[in-house]
Parts: sequence; C-alpha cells; structure tokens
Amino acid sequence: MRAYAFRPFIVTDTPPAHPRFLSPRYWPTWLVLGLMWCLAQLPFRAQMTLGRGLGRLLNIVGGRRRHIAEVNLRLCLPELNENERRRILSKHLESVGLALVETAMSWFTPTEKLRPRVQVEGLEHLQAAYAQGKGAIVLMGHFTTMELIARLMAMHTPLHATYRQHKNPLYQHFQEAAHRRYCAAIVPHTDMRAMYRALQKNQALWYAPDQNYAGKLSGFAPFFGVPAATITATSRIAQTSGAPVIPLLAQRLPGAAGYRLTLQPPLADYPSGDLIADATRINQTIEAQVRHIPEQYLWVHRRFKTRPPGEPDVYR
Repeated sequence: MRAYAFRPFIVTDTPPAHPRFLSPRYWPTWLVLGLMWCLAQLPFRAQMTLGRGLGRLLNIVGGRRRHIAEVNLRLCLPELNENERRRILSKHLESVGLALVETAMSWFTPTEKLRPRVQVEGLEHLQAAYAQGKGAIVLMGHFTTMELIARLMAMHTPLHATYRQHKNPLYQHFQEAAHRRYCAAIVPHTDMRAMYRALQKNQALWYAPDQNYAGKLSGFAPFFGVPAATITATSRIAQTSGAPVIPLLAQRLPGAAGYRLTLQPPLADYPSGDLIADATRINQTIEAQVRHIPEQYLWVHRRFKTRPPGEPDVYR
C-alpha cells in the first residue's frame, strides 16, 4: 500500500488561536502547550525515559485515577493475586506517563522523525477492504498509546479519526489542528453522517467504542465478565455501510524500540443482527488485545461508571 503523503508537521502550521485565548485563564494551558512542544523536540530515547519518570511520579502521588485503575484491575483480572495486579498497576502508570509525552509527539514531532519508529503489519487486510469499495472500520480500544498511534497509522492510509470534545477550548483547538494535519478528516464521535461519508469515500474510519457510554445507542455487554455500558453503534455502522471491522493491535515496544501496529483479519460474520451480541463481540475483541499488553490499556478510565439498575457504584 502506498504511504500517505503529508506536509512537515511543525507548530507554525497551527491555525491562529482565537483572541480570547490570550486571556489569563488560558495562560496555564499555554505553558503546558509550550512544554509539550519542547518535549516533542527531544531525542526519542530521552522522551521515553522522561515519560516513564513521569509515570513513576504518578505512582507515588496516587490520587483518584490511581484508585480507579486499582478497581478496574481488581474487577477485570481477579485471577491474578494482589502482587501481580500491583505490578501491572505500576507499569500502567508508567504507560500513562509515556502517553503524556506521546501526545506531545503526536502534535508537534515532524513526520520524518516518527516514521522510523513504527512497524506496520497486516496492511493487506486494509487493501482487501478497499478492493470491496466499502471502506474499513479500524477498531482500536482506548490504550495509552492511542493519540500517537492514530498519527502513525495515518502515515499509511487516509484516516478519518473520531474524537470527543475537550472541556478546555484552547486544548481542543490544538488537538483539532494536530489531527487535521495528518488525518484525512476528524469526526465528532456523535456525527454518524460524517462516519458514513468517510466509508463511502472508501477510506478508513478510526473507531474506539470501549468507553463507558450510557446514551440511547447503548446496552450492557460483558467486558472481562463485568456488565459494561457499551455503545451499539459499531454494528449499526457496519450494517449500513457494509464496511468490514478490522481490529488494530498497537503495541509500545520495550525500551526505545518504537511501536508495532498489527492490523488483524476483519471480524467474520459481523454484524450478526443482534446488537448486544455484537457489542459483546467488540468487547471480547478488545479484551483479547488488553490481555496481550495489559499495562498499556487505559485502566484509569471509569469503564464501569454506569451500572445496571440496582448495582452500586464500584468506584466509591
């Protein structure tokens, strides 16, 4: 598959921010963005070392997110003993620290510096999907590498990335500007029409349906055996568009070895016509990926925030 072409990725490409962002309330955000730009200029090995150091600091500080990760690991991996889960938690918080650095890399590091850091396998599955003319739904769970992996994946195919609105408008401005540079388009996670348009263009839709979702298009499906509020739109999109669902396993390799992206064969006999069965299938697919690299999954997210009627809040 021919590599997708991009202009150099530099901070000066970012569209001018709205004058309201000069208000003092945004000065801390500007400071963070400046630090992110500096991080993005460091050598790769230094970035990885710094990210792991940030993660170790998170492990010491603890806080609400550490508690959420502890609860999730206890619910999802009950077969492990306390020491084993504690080891995964420690490695996971290192992974969260790395994610902070990788977000800076995704936004501000030039493509020519990132390209040697990625290995991509399974592109033939995308080629086969494009040959059918219906596009492809590239399925990835919320792993800590997610922000950077979208950037790396977009080097190899036109990618329409779905996103959620950030609460900080200035942060959102830079996030959107970054995604627009390397993606074919960015799509709000609620804009179904834009998703269908992407697939009608016979291109790839980046889709991550594994966060807590309690809207009308959701139902409870097991995730690691625990009922989880799961969006059912994945099978609806696949049914309407005819696009195959191709899981993507993205792994941060040890040390400074970079990243491996593996496009897996499309889900067979999907969708089935049963929304909850299909949501369960998606959860099982992501669960299998998580078991492969448990420390890199986003355990700090409240995946089980919405509970079935009568069940207590698991995060108290």
